[in-house]
Amino acid sequence: MIDAHHHIWRQADLPWLDGPEQPRIFGPYGAIRRDYPITEYLTDIAGSGITKSVYVQANWPPERFEDEVAWVQSVADEHGWPHGIVGYADFTGEDMRAQLDRLKRYPLMRGIRQQLHWHENPAYRFAARPDLAADPTVQRNVARLADHGWCFDLQVFTGQMADAAHLARACPGVTLVLQHAGMLEDTSDAGRAAWRDGMRRLAECPNVVVKLSAFGTFIHRNDPGFIRDMIEETGRIFGAGRCLFGSNFPIEKLWTTYADLIAAFRAGAAGLSQSAQAAIFHDTAARVYRL
Repeated sequence: MIDAHHHIWRQADLPWLDGPEQPRIFGPYGAIRRDYPITEYLTDIAGSGITKSVYVQANWPPERFEDEVAWVQSVADEHGWPHGIVGYADFTGEDMRAQLDRLKRYPLMRGIRQQLHWHENPAYRFAARPDLAADPTVQRNVARLADHGWCFDLQVFTGQMADAAHLARACPGVTLVLQHAGMLEDTSDAGRAAWRDGMRRLAECPNVVVKLSAFGTFIHRNDPGFIRDMIEETGRIFGAGRCLFGSNFPIEKLWTTYADLIAAFRAGAAGLSQSAQAAIFHDTAARVYRL
């Protein structure tokens, strides 16, 4: 099995862990306001069947984007984990090729994430404005990832999915990995209907795959029923061959253990064929992140 989304960190490198606790999308986070080293992650996953993992950027100060990748590469060189790195770069500048050139020297680089998610609720808001995925400069810069064979980890809410589909069509040579299955936060009937519509728009773009992860973000618990529903609904829209598992640890550690999380995912996928389960838990991530 492959964990295609986790973080390790040193508190000193993350400004959002310093000072008084500020509102975060995942709620109170006092329990993780500390170092989360690779040794603790390896202890967390012991016995889970995870054989490889992908680190996804953890919002170091933007000007230190290379320092983050360099540090994670050094951790991997020492411990053999993680096996791929999704770093950060700023796609809003006129030409960000110099940033990519600085990152290409690190062997484990597999992609970039710049979080584009914007929400009317300020506590859920990250990007400066909601329409960055439709910005021609952003689209032009994301397309440049094809020069390196890297993916773009796409993070948007339901209301941004139409623009995200335009981004995918503007970058046919780049695989877009939709974070957290589109971040369903409105679970009302109307909210789910809008989410399904947006997901179908994205599924029409063959270069979009979906990361099944972070399902506790808005409910602050490990809910096996909700996980099952999200796996099944996302699988119906995209097909299991375009879905991959990610733990989002240690964020999910705020309300669950790794053992309980992976058990919920295994149970949630149990009704699928063996080939579909293999795709979700191994094959798609291995292909997308070249593991």
